[in-house]
Amino acid sequence: MFSFFLDYPILVAINGGVLVAVLGLGQLGSPQRRADRILFGAVTAVLLLAYLGWRASQTLPEFRMDFASLWGYLFFAFETMTMAYTLFSIVVLSRTSDHSRAADAGEAALRRARTVPRVDIFIATYNEGLEILEKTIVAALAIDYPDFRVWVLDDTRRDWLKAFCAEVGAHYVTRADNTHAKAGNLNNGLGVSAEAGGAPYILVLDADFAPHRNILLRTIGLFSDPEVGVVQTPQFYYNADPIQYNLRSQECWVDEQRAFFDVMQPAKDAWGTAFCIGTSFVVRRDLLGRIGGFPTGTVTEDIHLTYRLLPLGYVTRWLNERLSIGLSAEGLPEYISQRSRWGLGTIQVALTRDGPLRGRGYTWRQRLHYVHGLLHWLSRPFTLMLLAGPLLYWYFDVPTLSTADPLQFLAYGAPALIAYWAYSVWITRCRAMPIFTEVTQIVAALAVSVSLASALFKPFGRPFKVTNKGLDRSRLVIHGKLAALYLGLMLVSALGLAHALAADPDAPGLAFNTAWTAIALTLYLASMLVCVELPRPRKEERFPFAARALLRVGGVEYDVRTQNLSCNGAAVVTPAAAVLPVPAEGALWLHQTGWIPCRIVRRQGTLLGVALHADRAARHSLIRLLFSEPALNIATTGRPGLAISRLLQRALSG
Repeated sequence: MFSFFLDYPILVAINGGVLVAVLGLGQLGSPQRRADRILFGAVTAVLLLAYLGWRASQTLPEFRMDFASLWGYLFFAFETMTMAYTLFSIVVLSRTSDHSRAADAGEAALRRARTVPRVDIFIATYNEGLEILEKTIVAALAIDYPDFRVWVLDDTRRDWLKAFCAEVGAHYVTRADNTHAKAGNLNNGLGVSAEAGGAPYILVLDADFAPHRNILLRTIGLFSDPEVGVVQTPQFYYNADPIQYNLRSQECWVDEQRAFFDVMQPAKDAWGTAFCIGTSFVVRRDLLGRIGGFPTGTVTEDIHLTYRLLPLGYVTRWLNERLSIGLSAEGLPEYISQRSRWGLGTIQVALTRDGPLRGRGYTWRQRLHYVHGLLHWLSRPFTLMLLAGPLLYWYFDVPTLSTADPLQFLAYGAPALIAYWAYSVWITRCRAMPIFTEVTQIVAALAVSVSLASALFKPFGRPFKVTNKGLDRSRLVIHGKLAALYLGLMLVSALGLAHALAADPDAPGLAFNTAWTAIALTLYLASMLVCVELPRPRKEERFPFAARALLRVGGVEYDVRTQNLSCNGAAVVTPAAAVLPVPAEGALWLHQTGWIPCRIVRRQGTLLGVALHADRAARHSLIRLLFSEPALNIATTGRPGLAISRLLQRALSG
């Protein structure tokens, strides 16, 4: 089956046919239609299985107890694991869900009702500053819902936060220690709020996640389904993560988690296996009572909560709507640490006595879906192995595909890769793209792999690490060790390739490993650029905001129109810009806030940059304006052409 005669015309026909087929499926099919999802997924799966069959039957070396042989089999084992995750994902993605109509009906019923169920809103905080916390607290207090209470759960015991809560009307709760980290903090809030007549529903927010005004009206109604134990909404961010920002692609490339939140979780919801993600979710208090509160013992209490409720017959409903916005990890170390914690937590939940692998009451589907999540993390070392493959060939003459004919790889590997990339772009609606998606995996792969390896020996007993946010990001920061690693890999890969080309241009496997090295060099370069963290001069993120406003300077009022707005600045356009002095003190009037003292700090044509000097009342008005119903300020779908252009510009600019 795998040994037919191949020549270039046949290879051109094979790969050209695949390319035409996937382009046709991509253009004519719709991810909204289940039949199209199944068809495109099936074509991709067949090509992936054909490739895997060829790898198993034609490319593995004779098994011996030497490095070359062991490397070949180890690489294939992790490749098979990665392929299993991909094939499993294709099956999962054959379905999707949309509960917006049910949310519409629930909201209409709540608006008609004379009384609504009370909601306790828990804001869990550890060490975040007021500039972060006040957005969440003020936005929570502005929620459009008749009966709720806001509880700020402070695990750092700060008097200034207690005073702030008293001023704005939020309940302040603390405790004597930090036992069980976030889960323990939530459980303490559970007890204190119960003593004050606990509400039947609890909305949980991380300290940096500001809820939209309608979050409760959209979620509470979904609990009319008696099987719903948790209603989870996706995480959206109002700042660029380190990958987006350092590659200057925040306008054309989405954050790494968008495909998971917007595509994978709705698919899992359709299978009844969506899971809690830690913030912006509502849970039934009575069910927390049945399981002894928010689960402790793992560093991911969120997914653990879902899997404690599933054996009781309660699902996590995924409402795929933007109902809150928060801060993404701002720095590369925090980004990497966060993903390592998620991988470790996924393994910890699997190993608990009541978890989906060892516990009772789970269906086979629920167990399989958890295995799917495990495979995502367990296959991360394969990313490192892919990067190591060409180096082993150049310097140690150890081929990864030892007996493979490069022409056969073009026959089996290239069609599978073309189909997989096209399917990924199509099914995620450009939320996953070649190169950018791989870079997001590479920068965290080493830390995640180390975390997984250590978890084999000591899976429990590690402290919960809070992702630091709100730190000073105004300076250029070079993560020297990581940058040196990727630069070194670039140099040794390029030198190895150059030496091989000079020594024997006709060596078997040279063409294959040259192409592999070219891809690796691109990924090394992008990963190295990510390690050079560019300054973020603005402390507050801007939102698009087009509205009529007034600018008062020297007692004269000028009609202006805002372009964007934050809590401490704005960009306004006025034909009178040329006659205004820069810098100059003044005041900006917005319909929603009234007059705010300001300073004109820059001028570019008719555009003025304005720094706002808002007092607390005005700042809170701005928070309610910007965060209760925020405009999109970060890309939610990718633009491949522009993203590649930005990557090239970033590489050339240094």
